[in-house]
Amino acid sequence: MELFFYLVPSLILALVLFFAYRLLRRAMQIRRAWNSGLTAEARCLRVYTTTHGGGGDTSVTTTLHHVYEFTARDGRTVRFEEEDGPGTVLEGDFVTVYYAEGATVIATAKVPRRTALAASMIGVLAFLGVVAGFCIAFMITFHQMSDEFGFGDDGGDVTNTVVVDGVTMTP
Repeated sequence: MELFFYLVPSLILALVLFFAYRLLRRAMQIRRAWNSGLTAEARCLRVYTTTHGGGGDTSVTTTLHHVYEFTARDGRTVRFEEEDGPGTVLEGDFVTVYYAEGATVIATAKVPRRTALAASMIGVLAFLGVVAGFCIAFMITFHQMSDEFGFGDDGGDVTNTVVVDGVTMTP
């Protein structure tokens, strides 16, 4: 039973660290594409949405996806998908994409907004940090409480000594 109080916060902590890693990785990719100075004209091939939630009392979240295709300066045709793009871009529209060359081309159709990217990244990382801190504090507190009150032991510091009429007896 004691393992449960370590396992659940550890799993939550692992998920928080994974989400933080993914967030930082994507933010660095977008920054790299913006800072490369390379742009191209891309065509929007497809626009679609995905929905999540809506079961019971939960709200529905809709995410807009765009699929773009462009030709990089080395002649490669690059196709990529991006979430949360502008709702004004429709299939067949042409947009400017920012990309960075390499073994895999990293591209984005998002307009450079470095301050907004940094602010949103800091906000989400702060929230994830609070969740991680709570999990760690919970595990430390539980560990201290289990030591103090003897959770998981044979009952703590209780010995099998009986005192009857001033005479101490041990079985």
